[in-house]
Formats: sequence, structure tokens, C-alpha cells
Amino acid sequence: MVETQETIPAAIADIASNYVRSRPWPYRRWMSSIGIPIHKGYFIEDLRTIELGWWPERECNAAFLEMMGSEGMSEIRVTEIPPGKTLPAMTFALDEVVYVVEGRGLTTIAGSGPKKTFEWQKHSMFLIPRGHTHQFTNVQGDRPARLLHYNCLPLVMATLADPEFYFTKSDEVADRLNTGEQEFYSAAIAAQIPDAKLTWGVRDIWFGNFFPDMRAWDKLAAHTMRGIGTRAVYVQFPGSEMAAHMSVFGERTYKKAHRHGPAFVIVIPDGEGYSIMWEEGKEQIVFPWQEASLFVPPNRWFHQHFNVGEGSARYLAFHPPVQFEGWAEKIEDRLRDQIEFPDEDPSIRQRFEEELAKKGKTSLMPEEAYIDPDYQPPDSTDS
Repeated sequence: MVETQETIPAAIADIASNYVRSRPWPYRRWMSSIGIPIHKGYFIEDLRTIELGWWPERECNAAFLEMMGSEGMSEIRVTEIPPGKTLPAMTFALDEVVYVVEGRGLTTIAGSGPKKTFEWQKHSMFLIPRGHTHQFTNVQGDRPARLLHYNCLPLVMATLADPEFYFTKSDEVADRLNTGEQEFYSAAIAAQIPDAKLTWGVRDIWFGNFFPDMRAWDKLAAHTMRGIGTRAVYVQFPGSEMAAHMSVFGERTYKKAHRHGPAFVIVIPDGEGYSIMWEEGKEQIVFPWQEASLFVPPNRWFHQHFNVGEGSARYLAFHPPVQFEGWAEKIEDRLRDQIEFPDEDPSIRQRFEEELAKKGKTSLMPEEAYIDPDYQPPDSTDS
């Protein structure tokens, strides 16, 4: 028998009258309540110029980016620090990766021990450890600084819907800054990790919590399975599930189309080009990118990146939780999740050559790449 409004207890009646589980989900309700812009779509042309709005509690302008393919999983947020200002100290319960879109400044972080302060600049990337109080300062007095924030708050808030829980300091959080071990923000260290997905069996991964300049980062390993002369660096933040990678590829070349899981957030540190994204069997979406562009390929959509600018281009990708990455577990699965150059639609190559021709350029893609799926130039080796 279904209880009527007259027969159910008052406490349950109150809960029922405020039932909101279906839509919108908890994070989206909280995000909308802040009152700042929420940018949607497949891509952001320039993070340096998008509209922001005043967030009184945090004393800065900011915006949320709820991009297609990341909804309900990853928080993407832009914060602007006014010239010469220090933002209020705040605590956040989750690990958060920060990338500096524009400006120079300081971050001060406190656990239960002494505070740590470090400097950052344009294109820096660093981790804010969970549960620690942190504070951002813009050291430039004549211009604002813009930060890009990436975390998994939407996913976690789906299981515990109280926003206050995530921004309240707890004395139970372990201090990760003062452990007597290696300095938390010391230089990153490389290690070779077994990886059965790669034909050569190991992957070079850099472990560190602070990377001073991703535009200038030159400790790259060959990653030619994705394209002619492609190089990459894989990053793991120690003691955290947060991870990233950056891919670098030469001028007048392009990457192989591939697909994986949702919520890989891609930002451009350097270069000029365009990307194509499409769900298998459906229409393609084409969009340009430059420094400070951002985009998110939706779940299991093929995507492909093209460099039509001067010099190498690079993109930095923040990873979702590992269970959502969707990488092929076996080498043979690459046949389903990557399109080799000889197998791609001829219109892909045609569009690329036409885009270069508009700039008075010609492609540097070797003809052999369109014939032999395993072709690599003689001086190109994976390691």
C-alpha cells in the first residue's frame, strides 16, 4: 500500500517534498547556485578571454566549464586573481591540478606543520593536495593572473551531496608537506613503468607535484605509435590518483585518430592547428585551436589533431579517474581504437593539405605513411 501524505511521518514528508535526486545532480545544483558563468560546448577558443563573473566568497572573478564529455565527472574551472592581490585561504577535500594560463604568482599551502610557498609562472602545472589549506597570490601589480583548475568534485559529490563537506578543514587529514621525505614540490623524477599496452613494454613516467613550464618542457620520449615524430611525457602526481600527459608533434604533421574514455581535458600550451572529433559513423566536428584553447573529447569519440602553425605544437591532457580512461588493454585492440594513416578517410588528408595551402605551406607527412601503417622515419624510435 502506498502511504498518503496524511499517514507518513512529518520528517519523511519533509524529505519527500524536497526530493531532488533525479535532476539536476548535486554538483550541478551547487555550481548553478554560485551565480558565475558556466561555459558549455565542445571547446573553448581562448581561456584568456572567456567571460568570468564575480565570486564574492572567493573574492575573484571565475567561471565553470561544463564541457561536453565531462559532465558529472570532472570540474573544470577558471579563476582570475586581480593584480597584486592575494585570494582568501581555502581548504578543499580533493586533490586538484592547477595549470597557469596567464601570469606569475605564489601559492602558499599549509598542513598541520610549517607552511610551504612556491612560485609559479605562465604554463606552470602543480598539485594542490587534498585537505590542505591553500592561498594564491598574484605578484604582478599591473595585470590579472588566470588559473585553470581540474578535479573530480562532480563525481565525488554524486555520493555525498553536501558542498560544505568539501570546503571545511579537517584535523584528520594527514600532512603531506612535512613528512621528512623528499620536498613535496621538488623536481620531478622519471621512472620506467611496465605497460603491456605498448609494443616496447615500458612507459617513461615523471613523478612530481610541480612542473615549472609545460611549454618549455623538453624531457620527452618518442611516442610514434600516435604519429610521425610524435613525442610525449606522462605525469603522475605522487600519492594521488591525478595524472596527465603532454604530446608534442612537428609542424605540418598530424596525429592518428584515436579514442578512449570520457573527461580527458585538453589544454594547448603552444601551437596553432585544429582538431576533428566524431562519434563513430556520425558527423565530424571541426574546431581551431591555439595557445590557451581547451577541449574535451566525449566518451569513445574519435579525435585527431593537426598542426598548421609554425614549429611544434603541444597539448596537455588531464586524465579522469583510471577506471574511466578506457585505454585498450591489449595491443591488438588498437585496431578498434586507433585509425592508421592508410585506413583513414581520404578527406582527412585532403582537408589538412587545403588548410596548409591557405597559409602557403605544404604537408611534411611522408607519402610512405599513407601506404605502410608501421612506417617511421629512420631516425624515429620509440623508447
